[in-house]
Amino acid sequence: MIKAVKGTRDILPPASAVWNHVESVAREIFRTYNYHEIRTPILEETALFARGVGAETDIVGKEMYTFEDRDGSSLTLRPEATASVMRAYIEHRLDQLPGVKKLYYIGPMFRRERQQKGRYRQFYQIGGEAIGSESPLLDAEVIDMSVEILKSCGLTGYQVLINSVGCSNCRPAFVELLKEKLAEVAPKMCVDCQRRAVTNPLRVLDCKVPEDQPIIETLPSILDHLDPVCAGHFATVRRVLDHRGISYEVRPRLVRGLDYYMRTTFEITHSGLGSQNTVLAGGRYDGLAESIGSKISAPGVGFSMGEDRLVMSVEGSLTETDSPLVIVTFTEGEATRNAAISAAAELRCAGIRSEVSEGKLKKVFEIANKLNARLAVICGENEVASGTLSLKDLVKQEQWTAASSELLDQVKKCLNK
Repeated sequence: MIKAVKGTRDILPPASAVWNHVESVAREIFRTYNYHEIRTPILEETALFARGVGAETDIVGKEMYTFEDRDGSSLTLRPEATASVMRAYIEHRLDQLPGVKKLYYIGPMFRRERQQKGRYRQFYQIGGEAIGSESPLLDAEVIDMSVEILKSCGLTGYQVLINSVGCSNCRPAFVELLKEKLAEVAPKMCVDCQRRAVTNPLRVLDCKVPEDQPIIETLPSILDHLDPVCAGHFATVRRVLDHRGISYEVRPRLVRGLDYYMRTTFEITHSGLGSQNTVLAGGRYDGLAESIGSKISAPGVGFSMGEDRLVMSVEGSLTETDSPLVIVTFTEGEATRNAAISAAAELRCAGIRSEVSEGKLKKVFEIANKLNARLAVICGENEVASGTLSLKDLVKQEQWTAASSELLDQVKKCLNK
């Protein structure tokens, strides 16, 4: 038997209703912050991620699904969307449009990771990108919007973590200092940290191995090495968050796992997700456009949330949101069938969820109860001949007859009881 590929899964009803709820909530919050949807291909040239995300990151080095196309070009299933959004921004010259470009996306990403709770090889992200401004107010607004999405989806008990990772002016000196300190302690750390200490020292701070944390805590803090511009930028972000009443914790070791971040970085975690507890993360990426070969300056800030993890966190607290179901049934014969089809069409046009079911009434009612249907509309030979319909309240077990012309009023009256 052929099964789903390892690391992928089918999202089935009723769980899919929770996904739809989360996505509709996110779309509405994005709308209120004046974000507009962008849909990029799931396939991109491999170079986009190698340059943008960083050749020495775990994503590029270990996790991407990369293959050679028939023309010899190297393609990759997108492991994240920010680089793709920036590529589209540059390619279509969105910089020539007025104002900050606020874009959001919802869709699948692909990484060949070890499966864990809330982590899949095909996973889904909801994210937003604001491109065209270096203002720290935009950083704070993105964090504010992220929190609003989580709150509106019903998530509680989350924690906002923030940091600044400096810029190309102040970070190089800090990286050199970090290299010196790591030369002394890296041999005591995990294999990945030993490699990162040489190739990408900042990534050591992103290590999640518990045994390495005491060592990491002894390493220098980048907050002590920010230049005045970066320090002022971070101070403004914090003041705006304080003004908005958003609780947060400054984490000097928070650097994220992607090379394009600079200045503000942030995560939102949730204790119900175990060791992989990050539900949302993001930051500023003012140099991303240049890193992928653009001559256009495109400073930006954004975030992405793991939709899989968010759904896991909120699905137990969400109540049934689907509208009541009406079963329309008929007996044998073209006249009764046509009457049932017409009745169902009328209800659907009014936004009432309906299903046509053929068969003996006893069997139809059994199925209706299993489907948690609220009402049955019966189109029998006698009803059709007299221009009427029989209706049965499947909860109160009450049945009555009404004129066919009164169908909509009768159904609404029953469903609103």
